[in-house]
Amino acid sequence: MENAYKNFLNSLAAVKTLTNLDDNIYNQLLEPKTVLEVNVPEWEGTLVQGVQVAFNDARGPFKGGIRFHPEVSYDEVRALSAWMALKTAVVNIPLGGGKGGVIVDPKELSPRELEGLSRGYIQAIHKLVGPTVDVPAPDVQTNPQIMGWMLDEYEKLAGQHLPGVITGKPLSIGGSQVRAYSTAQGGLFVLDEAVKKLGLSKQATVAIQGFGNAGYNMAAILQKAGYKIIAVSDSKGTAVNVMGLDVAELYKHKQLTGSVANYVGAEEVGGKHCFEQEADILIPAALENSIHKNNAREIKAKLIVELANGPITPEADEILTEMGVLVVPDILANAGGVVVSYFEQVQNAYGYYWSEADVLQKLEAVMRTAFDEIWDKKAEHQTDMRTAAYILAVERIAQSMRDRGMA
Repeated sequence: MENAYKNFLNSLAAVKTLTNLDDNIYNQLLEPKTVLEVNVPEWEGTLVQGVQVAFNDARGPFKGGIRFHPEVSYDEVRALSAWMALKTAVVNIPLGGGKGGVIVDPKELSPRELEGLSRGYIQAIHKLVGPTVDVPAPDVQTNPQIMGWMLDEYEKLAGQHLPGVITGKPLSIGGSQVRAYSTAQGGLFVLDEAVKKLGLSKQATVAIQGFGNAGYNMAAILQKAGYKIIAVSDSKGTAVNVMGLDVAELYKHKQLTGSVANYVGAEEVGGKHCFEQEADILIPAALENSIHKNNAREIKAKLIVELANGPITPEADEILTEMGVLVVPDILANAGGVVVSYFEQVQNAYGYYWSEADVLQKLEAVMRTAFDEIWDKKAEHQTDMRTAAYILAVERIAQSMRDRGMA
């Protein structure tokens, strides 16, 4: 498997070459600021390994999700923490980047065991997190309920209510409107801008890899906006209908069967992956490195919007650029989640909560502005959108480091 952190370092090196980034700042961005490895007791006494990485906080408190997944690794979490630092800078919110991961399959745990693990992880990292220090959130296979348990455990340890220590919480304990679908909603806003640049219509066809929270919400939001969802895949199969899939019915089918495979409203496609379908737009919404040198040339799409983190390897990126495919990078495309997490922190600090319409209006302004700024940077440097996004983010982080006297 591709080393995600090596991919980050290669992109950072490209930015240094293009922008003459000073060595002092560049060297400080090569490694995280803090790493904590932990062993968390499971319900029956066995230990589960985890890692909490705090990458850079020059622009504000560390920010990043906690994932529970059996394939979590240090390099993966380190890369995700670096990307989060870039992501918060790209959308220009006053936060840094961090990430947490636990090597566990939560599907194998009972609700009681999962709660014990969630509380145990917070007990292990609580000295490194806080509303003005490091603010975790949900990620792969974690959710608002897990955040609720973590918040409760942190507040017990702190002896006071501090709702801003965790985002992505249930609404009843300080969560924000829109947060449940914010990643997808932010993705729609930047997808709309890319569609305008390419001259595509809002009836453009879409293929989506991944039908979890982000993928399902993206499919539903796009369908409501007029786009035609013709292909959806998950880890077990693919559903295709060139006339358009019924997203709500497909979701019901997955809830009943555990997969989009064998959906009655789909055509027989002989097991082909959604990457191979004749769609105008492709949205990878699963795990890292899904698009690589061995499958990149199978892609027919004109536009790729990275709703997942790191779904395209550097080799595949080069191939897609040669093919003339416009890629909206993850550090912009899926930043809606961290933007609304920031809004949640602001609301927690105020003790005053906004309506869904207010949050959507604020999110749209941030995402469309960020797209325009990256597009301008792309034109300035005559490069691709990913490199332009990295340049914009690193310039902002570097300026904060200089203003703090760190360089």
